Amino acid sequence: MTTPLLQGLPPVVDDRARVLILGSFPSVQSLAAGQYYANPQNAFWPIASELFGFAIAAPYEHRLAAMQLHGVALWDVLRHCRRNGSADSAFDRNSLVVNDFARLFAEFPALRRVYFNGAKAAELYRRLVPPTDGVHYQRLPSTSSAHAIPRAEKLAAWQVISRHPS
Repeated sequence: MTTPLLQGLPPVVDDRARVLILGSFPSVQSLAAGQYYANPQNAFWPIASELFGFAIAAPYEHRLAAMQLHGVALWDVLRHCRRNGSADSAFDRNSLVVNDFARLFAEFPALRRVYFNGAKAAELYRRLVPPTDGVHYQRLPSTSSAHAIPRAEKLAAWQVISRHPS
């Protein structure tokens, strides 16, 4: 693949974090905006706003602050990769570099629950990252518009985060 090596986004995490939501890698729109889940067709922010009680139209920084107030951190499995477009199926398997999860869990030991935003994030993590003792892992339906199940079903599944935040 001749596409450039893409750089992911830094984690959104602080000392209150008890829960980590992991995507696979930011979309083209998210990379361009420097924001997680920047594609307006993605259901992540509408679902998160319902779970954590913030306005969906709030500025990005306010949405992040609301997530952190509830002990939720955001990151992606991959730090670098090559990919044509935004589809998870377009990853160049030879270019995948994972984020440093050993360091993250060491620096933020209260992170005890990891929720994968979709099957690809879960598959990449389980294939490329050694599990961390004492951490609970659970795959949730992808919030991507490419994952065509009704948003109400996605919301119902994602409610596990607000019911069991730590």
